[in-house]
Amino acid sequence: MSTQASAEQRLNDLDIALPPPPTPFGAYVETVTIGNLLFLSGMLPVVGRELQFIGRVGGALSVEDGRKAAEIACLSALSAAREHLGSLDKITGVAKLGVYIATEVDFRDHPKVADGASELLVKVFGTGMLSGRVVLGVASLPLGMPVEVELVFEIAA
Repeated sequence: MSTQASAEQRLNDLDIALPPPPTPFGAYVETVTIGNLLFLSGMLPVVGRELQFIGRVGGALSVEDGRKAAEIACLSALSAAREHLGSLDKITGVAKLGVYIATEVDFRDHPKVADGASELLVKVFGTGMLSGRVVLGVASLPLGMPVEVELVFEIAA
């Protein structure tokens, strides 16, 4: 009987390198633990402090650009969680995923963009930890970014 690979092992097996942990662009912290929940601040598609995408999905940016931006933001979230916890293997559940997308007013493919984050979480944690999610189109996001990802993880006590 084989055991399921841990999140850290899956990252290694999939050759997924996490970016450096993000640093705040304002007066807040990236991670807060309350009880057995780890709350992550909204994560943007940045690597280090370099903006990877600027603009609106459905305008200057394609759905594929939006998906990639959501994936990069989610990678930053995983990096922040690893730095806070010491290992992603301490995560026992994905409690909430929120994906906020700066879009043109007539854009309709929000779920396809959000799947960039959801599919990464499935790769890392498996389908058993797939969470419900909130996906919203918004007028603007910090620094002109197209996507912001919010996560809440359940963690081992």
